[in-house]
Amino acid sequence: MERRSFLKTAALLPAAGLEAFALGQAAANADAVHVVGAGEDRLGEAHSLGISRILFKVLPSETNGGLFIIEHQKLIKGGPQLHLHLAQEEWFYVVEGEVLFQLGGERKKLGPGESVVGTRGVPHTFCLVSDAPGRMIIAFTPAGKMEQFFRDAAIPNPPVQDAAFLARYEMKLIGPNPLLG
Repeated sequence: MERRSFLKTAALLPAAGLEAFALGQAAANADAVHVVGAGEDRLGEAHSLGISRILFKVLPSETNGGLFIIEHQKLIKGGPQLHLHLAQEEWFYVVEGEVLFQLGGERKKLGPGESVVGTRGVPHTFCLVSDAPGRMIIAFTPAGKMEQFFRDAAIPNPPVQDAAFLARYEMKLIGPNPLLG
C-alpha cells in the first residue's frame, strides 16, 4: 500500500468508529508477549519422536498460523523418514553438533550456527553425525498442521508413520532415511 493511501485509510478510522477497535487490537497484541526460557516449552510440555526432546517455542496460534518453531534438544543419531511438505517451508538451524541433511539430491553437513531451508515439495531428511548430542531449531512457515503432527506422533505410543498418517498433516512419505544406512 502506498503511503498516501495508508494515510487516507488511517484517517477514516475515527469516522468509521473503528478507532477503538484498532487501539484495542494493538493493546491485545502488546499483552500477548510471552517469553519462553531456555530449556522450556511454550506450554510447559515436552514431546519426543524418539531421537530428541522437542520443545514448542512459537505456536501457530500466536502467529495467525504463519509460523511454528520447535527446538530439538539432546538430539541423538537417527532422523525422520525421507519426506516432503506440501504446504510448508522448513528452516533448520544447528545450535550444537553436526547434522547431515539430504535436500532433494544434495547432501550437506552443517555445524553450529549454520542453517538451511527445506523448500516445500522437496524431499528432505536429516541425521545427527557427531558423537555428542546435538541441538537444532526448526521453523515451519506457514505453520499448517505441524503442531498437531508433533502431538500425534509423540512417544510413548506413537502411531505407525506410514504414508496415510503423514498425508493427514500435508506431508508425503518418500521412503526410509537414506542417511541412516
